[in-house]
Amino acid sequence: MPATDHHRITCNLGELLADRGMTLAALAEATGVTVANLSVLKNNRARAIRFSTLTAVCDALSCTPGDLLETQDV
Repeated sequence: MPATDHHRITCNLGELLADRGMTLAALAEATGVTVANLSVLKNNRARAIRFSTLTAVCDALSCTPGDLLETQDV
């Protein structure tokens, strides 16, 4: 996909962290995912996510992939 193409998936990681009173650093420690990679997700700059990362984040936040990721209308 060319860099100029944009996807419509957004990540609600910031909202989920705020709801749980958790920081990116705490989530990184709980999941084994780097703060840098979690920051990319939180700021909606991710182009892809590994299932292992998705599983770890959902487990740590007690959420589902549908809570974390959402499709925006055009």
